[in-house]
Amino acid sequence: MLKPTMKAIFATMALLSSLAYAGPKVAFETTLGTITIELDEEKAPNTVANFLKYVNDGSYVGSQFHRVIPGFMAQGGGFDAKMNRLPTYDAIKNEANNGLRNNTATIAMARTQDPHSATRQFFINLNDNDFLNYDVQPPGYAVFGKVTDGFSVVQEMATKPTKSQGRMRDIPVEPIIITKTTLLP
Repeated sequence: MLKPTMKAIFATMALLSSLAYAGPKVAFETTLGTITIELDEEKAPNTVANFLKYVNDGSYVGSQFHRVIPGFMAQGGGFDAKMNRLPTYDAIKNEANNGLRNNTATIAMARTQDPHSATRQFFINLNDNDFLNYDVQPPGYAVFGKVTDGFSVVQEMATKPTKSQGRMRDIPVEPIIITKTTLLP
Protein backbone atom coordinates (compact mmCIF):
# COMPACT_ATOMS: atom_id res chain seq x y z
CA MET A 1 0.00 0.00 0.00
CA LEU A 2 1.35 3.43 -0.93
CA LYS A 3 1.66 6.10 1.72
CA PRO A 4 0.66 9.56 0.51
CA THR A 5 3.21 12.29 0.99
CA MET A 6 2.31 15.39 2.99
CA LYS A 7 2.58 17.43 -0.20
CA ALA A 8 0.03 15.18 -1.92
CA ILE A 9 -2.30 15.33 1.08
CA PHE A 10 -2.18 19.15 1.18
CA ALA A 11 -2.71 19.35 -2.60
CA THR A 12 -5.75 17.09 -2.33
CA MET A 13 -7.13 19.10 0.60
CA ALA A 14 -6.65 22.35 -1.31
CA LEU A 15 -8.45 20.94 -4.35
CA LEU A 16 -11.37 19.65 -2.27
CA SER A 17 -11.55 22.96 -0.41
CA SER A 18 -11.71 24.95 -3.64
CA LEU A 19 -14.42 22.66 -5.00
CA ALA A 20 -16.43 22.88 -1.77
CA TYR A 21 -16.49 26.68 -1.90
CA ALA A 22 -17.07 27.10 -5.62
CA GLY A 23 -20.16 29.28 -5.88
CA PRO A 24 -22.82 29.54 -8.53
CA LYS A 25 -21.83 30.87 -11.92
CA VAL A 26 -23.83 33.26 -14.07
CA ALA A 27 -23.25 33.97 -17.75
CA PHE A 28 -24.25 37.39 -19.08
CA GLU A 29 -24.55 37.50 -22.84
CA THR A 30 -24.11 41.10 -23.94
CA THR A 31 -24.03 42.90 -27.26
CA LEU A 32 -20.22 42.78 -27.00
CA GLY A 33 -19.83 39.15 -25.90
CA THR A 34 -20.30 36.82 -22.95
CA ILE A 35 -19.09 37.39 -19.38
CA THR A 36 -19.08 34.54 -16.84
CA ILE A 37 -19.12 35.43 -13.16
CA GLU A 38 -18.52 33.10 -10.21
CA LEU A 39 -20.36 34.22 -7.09
CA ASP A 40 -19.05 33.82 -3.53
CA GLU A 41 -22.01 32.62 -1.45
CA GLU A 42 -19.79 31.85 1.51
CA LYS A 43 -18.49 35.39 2.02
CA ALA A 44 -21.42 37.39 0.62
CA PRO A 45 -24.54 35.24 1.12
CA ASN A 46 -27.13 38.05 1.18
CA THR A 47 -25.59 39.90 -1.74
CA VAL A 48 -25.41 36.73 -3.85
CA ALA A 49 -29.03 35.83 -2.99
CA ASN A 50 -30.11 39.35 -3.98
CA PHE A 51 -28.17 39.26 -7.27
CA LEU A 52 -29.61 35.84 -8.13
CA LYS A 53 -33.17 37.16 -7.63
CA TYR A 54 -32.60 39.52 -10.58
CA VAL A 55 -30.92 36.78 -12.61
CA ASN A 56 -33.73 34.29 -11.93
CA ASP A 57 -36.59 36.74 -12.57
CA GLY A 58 -34.99 37.67 -15.90
CA SER A 59 -34.95 41.39 -15.21
CA TYR A 60 -31.27 41.89 -16.04
CA VAL A 61 -32.14 40.97 -19.63
CA GLY A 62 -32.56 44.21 -21.59
CA SER A 63 -30.62 46.25 -19.02
CA GLN A 64 -27.44 48.01 -20.03
CA PHE A 65 -23.98 48.83 -18.76
CA HIS A 66 -24.86 52.48 -18.26
CA ARG A 67 -21.66 53.82 -16.71
CA VAL A 68 -18.24 52.80 -18.00
CA ILE A 69 -15.07 54.56 -16.85
CA PRO A 70 -11.76 53.36 -18.34
CA GLY A 71 -9.28 52.23 -15.68
CA PHE A 72 -12.04 52.14 -13.06
CA MET A 73 -15.19 50.09 -13.63
CA ALA A 74 -18.21 49.14 -15.77
CA GLN A 75 -21.58 49.53 -14.00
CA GLY A 76 -24.83 47.95 -15.09
CA GLY A 77 -28.12 46.34 -14.27
CA GLY A 78 -30.19 49.38 -13.32
CA PHE A 79 -31.39 50.97 -16.56
CA ASP A 80 -32.88 49.77 -19.83
CA ALA A 81 -31.52 50.70 -23.27
CA LYS A 82 -33.38 54.03 -23.18
CA MET A 83 -31.99 54.92 -19.72
CA ASN A 84 -35.29 54.24 -17.94
CA ARG A 85 -34.70 53.16 -14.34
CA LEU A 86 -35.72 49.53 -13.76
CA PRO A 87 -37.80 48.34 -10.77
CA THR A 88 -35.99 46.94 -7.75
CA TYR A 89 -36.49 44.68 -4.78
CA ASP A 90 -35.76 46.08 -1.32
CA ALA A 91 -32.27 47.35 -0.59
CA ILE A 92 -29.85 44.97 1.13
CA LYS A 93 -27.41 45.21 4.02
CA ASN A 94 -23.86 46.07 2.93
CA GLU A 95 -21.53 43.06 3.20
CA ALA A 96 -18.33 44.93 2.26
CA ASN A 97 -16.56 43.75 5.44
CA ASN A 98 -16.46 40.16 4.10
CA GLY A 99 -12.74 40.16 3.27
CA LEU A 100 -13.23 40.25 -0.51
CA ARG A 101 -11.41 43.12 -2.21
CA ASN A 102 -12.31 45.37 -5.15
CA ASN A 103 -9.58 43.92 -7.33
CA THR A 104 -9.43 43.71 -11.10
CA ALA A 105 -12.23 41.53 -12.54
CA THR A 106 -14.27 41.36 -9.34
CA ILE A 107 -17.97 42.23 -9.23
CA ALA A 108 -19.41 44.44 -6.48
CA MET A 109 -22.70 46.08 -5.62
CA ALA A 110 -23.27 49.70 -6.58
CA ARG A 111 -25.03 51.88 -4.00
CA THR A 112 -25.74 55.47 -3.04
CA GLN A 113 -24.09 57.30 -0.12
CA ASP A 114 -26.27 55.15 2.15
CA PRO A 115 -24.16 52.03 2.78
CA HIS A 116 -27.26 49.81 2.86
CA SER A 117 -28.90 51.07 -0.35
CA ALA A 118 -27.73 48.47 -2.90
CA THR A 119 -30.51 46.90 -4.94
CA ARG A 120 -29.86 45.68 -8.50
CA GLN A 121 -26.94 47.71 -9.84
CA PHE A 122 -23.51 46.13 -9.85
CA PHE A 123 -20.09 47.01 -11.22
CA ILE A 124 -17.11 45.09 -12.51
CA ASN A 125 -13.72 46.48 -11.49
CA LEU A 126 -11.41 47.21 -14.41
CA ASN A 127 -8.53 47.82 -12.02
CA ASP A 128 -7.56 47.20 -8.40
CA ASN A 129 -9.74 49.82 -6.69
CA ASP A 130 -8.48 49.61 -3.11
CA PHE A 131 -10.18 52.88 -2.15
CA LEU A 132 -13.54 51.05 -2.45
CA ASN A 133 -12.59 48.42 0.14
CA TYR A 134 -14.07 48.28 3.62
CA ASP A 135 -10.67 48.27 5.33
CA VAL A 136 -9.51 51.39 3.45
CA GLN A 137 -12.65 53.49 3.53
CA PRO A 138 -15.52 52.04 5.56
CA PRO A 139 -18.28 51.22 4.78
CA GLY A 140 -16.85 50.13 1.40
CA TYR A 141 -18.49 48.45 -1.58
CA ALA A 142 -19.44 44.77 -1.28
CA VAL A 143 -17.57 42.42 -3.60
CA PHE A 144 -19.52 39.20 -4.17
CA GLY A 145 -17.77 37.42 -7.02
CA LYS A 146 -15.33 37.55 -9.88
CA VAL A 147 -15.27 37.32 -13.66
CA THR A 148 -13.90 33.90 -14.58
CA ASP A 149 -14.33 34.18 -18.34
CA GLY A 150 -14.90 37.08 -20.72
CA PHE A 151 -13.05 39.83 -18.85
CA SER A 152 -11.85 40.99 -22.28
CA VAL A 153 -15.49 41.91 -22.99
CA VAL A 154 -15.51 44.20 -19.95
CA GLN A 155 -12.19 45.69 -21.03
CA GLU A 156 -13.65 46.32 -24.50
CA MET A 157 -16.51 48.25 -22.89
CA ALA A 158 -13.94 50.72 -21.61
CA THR A 159 -12.79 51.47 -25.18
CA LYS A 160 -16.20 52.64 -26.35
CA PRO A 161 -17.07 56.35 -26.59
CA THR A 162 -19.32 57.71 -23.84
CA LYS A 163 -21.68 60.64 -23.41
CA SER A 164 -23.56 62.57 -20.76
CA GLN A 165 -27.33 62.56 -20.52
CA GLY A 166 -29.00 64.77 -17.96
CA ARG A 167 -27.12 64.30 -14.69
CA MET A 168 -25.64 60.97 -15.81
CA ARG A 169 -22.14 60.72 -17.26
CA ASP A 170 -19.95 58.02 -18.82
CA ILE A 171 -22.87 56.38 -20.68
CA PRO A 172 -21.73 54.35 -23.69
CA VAL A 173 -22.94 56.09 -26.86
CA GLU A 174 -23.93 52.71 -28.32
CA PRO A 175 -25.78 50.90 -25.49
CA ILE A 176 -24.11 47.74 -24.21
CA ILE A 177 -27.10 45.53 -23.47
CA ILE A 178 -27.40 42.32 -21.47
CA THR A 179 -29.28 40.09 -23.92
CA LYS A 180 -29.43 36.87 -21.88
CA THR A 181 -28.59 35.63 -18.39
CA THR A 182 -27.96 32.00 -17.55
CA LEU A 183 -27.41 30.41 -14.17
CA LEU A 184 -24.84 27.77 -15.06
CA PRO A 185 -24.94 24.21 -13.65
